[in-house]
Amino acid sequence: MRRAGEGLPVNERLKRYPALKWVGLGVIAIALAVLPFVVEASAGRGWVRIIDFALLYIMLALGLNIVVGFAGLLDLGYIAFYAVGAYMWALLASPHLAANFPAFAAMFPNGLHFPIWVLIPMGAALAALFGVLLGAPTLRLRGDYLAIVTLGFGEIIRIFLNNLNAPVNITNGPQGINRIDPFSIAGIPFNKPLELFGLTFPPTALYYYLFLLLTLAIVFVSLRLEDSRIGRAWVAIREDEIAAKAMGINTRNVKLLAFAMGATFGGVAGGLFAGFQGFVSPESFTLMESIMVLCMVVLGGMGHIPGVILGGVLLATLPEAIRYGVVPLQKLVFGKPIVDPEALRMLLFGLALVLVMLFRPAGLWPSQVRKREFAEAEAAGELHPDALPDRGETAEGARA
Repeated sequence: MRRAGEGLPVNERLKRYPALKWVGLGVIAIALAVLPFVVEASAGRGWVRIIDFALLYIMLALGLNIVVGFAGLLDLGYIAFYAVGAYMWALLASPHLAANFPAFAAMFPNGLHFPIWVLIPMGAALAALFGVLLGAPTLRLRGDYLAIVTLGFGEIIRIFLNNLNAPVNITNGPQGINRIDPFSIAGIPFNKPLELFGLTFPPTALYYYLFLLLTLAIVFVSLRLEDSRIGRAWVAIREDEIAAKAMGINTRNVKLLAFAMGATFGGVAGGLFAGFQGFVSPESFTLMESIMVLCMVVLGGMGHIPGVILGGVLLATLPEAIRYGVVPLQKLVFGKPIVDPEALRMLLFGLALVLVMLFRPAGLWPSQVRKREFAEAEAAGELHPDALPDRGETAEGARA
């Protein structure tokens, strides 16, 4: 006998039975609440730290998804906003400025130690300002040209951070800034275990809950933006900027807003990274990091928030899982390590990306709209290389 609702799509089933939605959300909430304890008990505390970094990468991927996934603006220098947020946090929550500037030393003899509820909005605002500074001169660029400009912007920021130690020491150059204050909320330091309700919360678990709370807030903002008038304007620009302008959309302001909103999430994640690590240096903000975040967006499914989250989780955890499994596997097969784990990890990581792009070009979890577009394009033969016209034949036809 067929059960009620059996055979219906998930969305239709949730609409018909709303209680299922709340039950599912409750199960997910419980799983996220106990996750650090389960992971620490089964895999060790190091993996809880990897999950903390995965949450930071999810924030970055959601920010880049606004620029690339919603607005269709290819940004290869997104990690610059991550760096801006991290260094702003480091300068305002460490003794560095007081040690190098007499004016600050007179006012703050023990260094600047701004609280977290001030640093997070300041990091978001400063990153948004840099997003506007990047977006303003690139309003007429798209595709490869925009990618090259944004790539240069990211490298300029990194080079500045690497060299602003003379004649005035602002960033401490390649040595970076250390002694950054750990997180502290309501007098509770996050760098020490916390006893609560008979449970001991290690620092990695405390950071996990803080990062999870801010990640959920960013997911909520992203969902509201996606369904808003601004989100639909971003999608219209992505599909056809000329048509969007003809329909009355102020493409200049909307594109600037996309850069600013995407940069805001990057600035928040950068500040959290600085407080979590206690140290920042230009080595953490290389081009490879920008490529990694872009891969998260593309692999998960551009423009689809659940897909981007999936991409962030996979690319933040699977490479580490591969690295942890490479050495034991080589010892089991060959008796000793033969290939450097880091090199093999990146090789397998690149191979996985190639395979996904070959067999799932829309991403692992694309949106319904994106999936339908790819299906229609494939049915029309537009995704097959043989369907593309030969450049020589096209030129001969044009001359004829």
